[in-house]
Amino acid sequence: MNDLSSEPAAAAEPSVIASVLAGAAPYLAQYSGKTVVVKYGGHAMGAGGETFASDIVLLHRLGMHPIVVHGGGPQINSMLDRLGIKSNFVNGLRVTDAETMQVVEMVLVGTINSHLVTAINGAGGCAIGLTGGDGNFLRARKLTRNGELGFVGEPERVDVDVLDGFRQARMIPVIAPIGVGDSGESYNINADTVAGAVAAAAKASRFLLLTDVPGVLDADKKLIPELSAAEARRLIADGTISGGMIPKVETCLEAVSGGAEAAVIVDGRVPHAILLELFTEGAGTLIRGG
Repeated sequence: MNDLSSEPAAAAEPSVIASVLAGAAPYLAQYSGKTVVVKYGGHAMGAGGETFASDIVLLHRLGMHPIVVHGGGPQINSMLDRLGIKSNFVNGLRVTDAETMQVVEMVLVGTINSHLVTAINGAGGCAIGLTGGDGNFLRARKLTRNGELGFVGEPERVDVDVLDGFRQARMIPVIAPIGVGDSGESYNINADTVAGAVAAAAKASRFLLLTDVPGVLDADKKLIPELSAAEARRLIADGTISGGMIPKVETCLEAVSGGAEAAVIVDGRVPHAILLELFTEGAGTLIRGG
């Protein structure tokens, strides 16, 4: 029996649907068969996050090869607080002793990664969770340039053969930012850094870094739609790009110089931010080489 307690949603006009599809057609052709790396985490997991899993599945169904890399800093903070474990930070990086590393793995792998895989599969996809130790996919070395940080690492090598295997199997990798060292030890790695390294190694057509701001802003606080690498470095040097945006832009620059075609900093709090960026004239700041 139909529920008549509320008015049915109005159907979109055929002309509107046709217009949307026509506008997206060139972008569909551009990205068909291409790899798209999406970094997802932090505040983007809140507002706007309800469309994330279905959008990733749609990319896959449209012939693209999405790879998801997620973070989880706020969730790790919450769990450490609950357990009464104090966190110390050096230059924005969490000092990670053995006890803290256990909590980091528990949150990133046991909770966030598992939930994302379940959400994508529930939306009709076929996702699989990964950490650096799976097939030695992400080899890491201890990060030392910021002082003694414990089990904090940086990417040393991304095994693209592992990614290619999942691509051929038509599976969506969901990667937790935990690397593995030469002796099998786990390292906590910044998720943006992991995503950039994966995008470079996979020669991604697009690296989408979802964050909680619209993109890179100019001196008048207006969105800059596109930047060359040289322009981005100039804006860092003159202070236009400052604070927490600097490491994000630098990650994009490293991804592009390492082999990704382009990187985009985009507001992940906006519903369907991924689709808006890929299938319209853009929703964030695109950074290219040169």
